[in-house]
Amino acid sequence: MIKLSKRLQTIADYITPSNRVADIGSDHALLPVYLLQSGKCPSAIAGELNLGPMLAAKKQAADAGLSDRLEVRQGDGLAVLAPDEADTVTIAGMGGSLMSDILEAGYTSGKLEGVKELVLQPNVGEDAVRIWLLNRGWLLKDETILEEDGKIYEVIHAVLSDDAEKQNEVIYDGSFLQLDLEKPTLTALLIRMGPYLLRRPHEALVKKWRSELQKLEWICKQLSGSELPESAVKRDQFQAEMKLIEGVLNCLQTDKR
Repeated sequence: MIKLSKRLQTIADYITPSNRVADIGSDHALLPVYLLQSGKCPSAIAGELNLGPMLAAKKQAADAGLSDRLEVRQGDGLAVLAPDEADTVTIAGMGGSLMSDILEAGYTSGKLEGVKELVLQPNVGEDAVRIWLLNRGWLLKDETILEEDGKIYEVIHAVLSDDAEKQNEVIYDGSFLQLDLEKPTLTALLIRMGPYLLRRPHEALVKKWRSELQKLEWICKQLSGSELPESAVKRDQFQAEMKLIEGVLNCLQTDKR
């Protein structure tokens, strides 16, 4: 049986057993092959935009003897999917903004009809994904942050729920941070940094945001060398952002002690 990377295994672990899965941007179809080999899912669709990866996915399915249960299709995002063909959609390994565009295009074209679960792993821009989920009424069920081969990944699990709006209000209530900030500011921080991740601080989370602070500090130094008025405005914005992130990290470290 295929052995998955830590990142892909985390995605696989979130998928509800017996669900039909559509893996968008499947790249060699490692995840759907594992799901079928392990008996977790009865059938799967692997979608790929480009010919090379699509052919590689077809070969992977054939080599595993799974071509009858794993259908490999070429197409853009959720365009490979028909309504009510999948219970779970997984998308991994791309930016959060592109991922949100794919989800929105799928939503408006009806491709997400019948889908009850999303497992998403954006490489960057996780906040864009959380915003899309909120706007489209999906319940943020859980999140995981992990480090593998020197890279940090976040995996987001969302489901359809009749009371998603009510539950999301509780999930995105940042009062647990005990910071003297307005509610909208706290909510924005949770959207950016992850409400579950902040409630269960992990060393990978602290490492990620310490690195982000270093990047922002470098940008501020570059802006300080400019005499343009807009550079000063941007520097002030970045410094305010740094202050917010530092405040959150200090809260987390206090909690861990």
